[in-house]
Amino acid sequence: MSLKFSHETLGQRVLFGTKQASQYLIAEIMRLEAQNVMVIASNSGLFSAQEIAADIDVKVWHSNVKMHVPMETAIEARAIAVDNDIDVIVSVGGGSAVGLAKAIALTTSIPIIAIPTTYAGSEATNVWGITESARKTTGVDNKVVPTTVIYDSSLTMSLPVEMSVASGLNGMAHCIDSLWAPHADPINALMAAEGIRALSAGLPKIVADPQDISGRDEVLYGAYFAAVSFASAGSGLHHKICHVLGGTFNLPHAQTHATVLPYVLAFNAPFAPDAEQRTAAAFGTDTALEGLQKLRAQVGAPQRLSDYGFTEEGIPEAVSIILEKLPAHNPREITEENLTALLVAALNGNDPATLN
Repeated sequence: MSLKFSHETLGQRVLFGTKQASQYLIAEIMRLEAQNVMVIASNSGLFSAQEIAADIDVKVWHSNVKMHVPMETAIEARAIAVDNDIDVIVSVGGGSAVGLAKAIALTTSIPIIAIPTTYAGSEATNVWGITESARKTTGVDNKVVPTTVIYDSSLTMSLPVEMSVASGLNGMAHCIDSLWAPHADPINALMAAEGIRALSAGLPKIVADPQDISGRDEVLYGAYFAAVSFASAGSGLHHKICHVLGGTFNLPHAQTHATVLPYVLAFNAPFAPDAEQRTAAAFGTDTALEGLQKLRAQVGAPQRLSDYGFTEEGIPEAVSIILEKLPAHNPREITEENLTALLVAALNGNDPATLN
């Protein structure tokens, strides 16, 4: 079989090491010759950020961080960065913190050093997202790719088990969606499979012992592969659905991804045999859905969108918006009827196998 594909690898420095974040950050600030540093962290993550950045000069501490990056918070942060001649942004936290840093970089091109404390993966992609008037707009721009990512598993130790599971399954969604996304290719498929393997191995370790650094290491490593495969392949059906649920209905990001994932997998897998087989092999099971559901049972994954405030009344609006944002390619034809069935099943926590 001959191969023909196009693959783009993003330029980024990755530093990985437990309890190394502070030293790595000092070295990167020196390497970039930064003079005016802005640190972005949520109120809950500010103390950790202050510890990490204790030995560098920080000009601005910014903690107005909100989920799904509302436009007004982006405008405020951009103005602060420009007014203070910021030349490096350091984001400490999950997807919301790095998302705000990306919103600044999108219009200013200020380099980002990302220090993730969850398994969201946004730190390794060129994808940005901003929410305005209950609509989340996403785009791709290499200006928002963090120059450096510092992975330090010790920073995830305070992440509760329940949130670790949701965040890790969010990473799993990046992997699986990238196998049939518009720009899927053999290279990102290989990275996605490694991400699936690492995440499925590490998450049960975190549940069994939240202080087990080896489990945290494995999941953080898997989250990186999830992100780079997603960055190359682009947004597939899963992400189109979840961006609408998050941006329009303000559902929590990680939990929404974790809940919707088995339904999209069950929906698409019969129509994407290569992706299905690769996913099953990464899980070490006969089928992809079997592997995912086995993992979800092991770790106590989120089950129903109704648990997060979504209601049946919201389904028609969600379907309408999603149908306007469908990916360029999907293994299975998407209709109003089968998309509605998918959301109804995810709303109520029905057996995803019924979507086959």
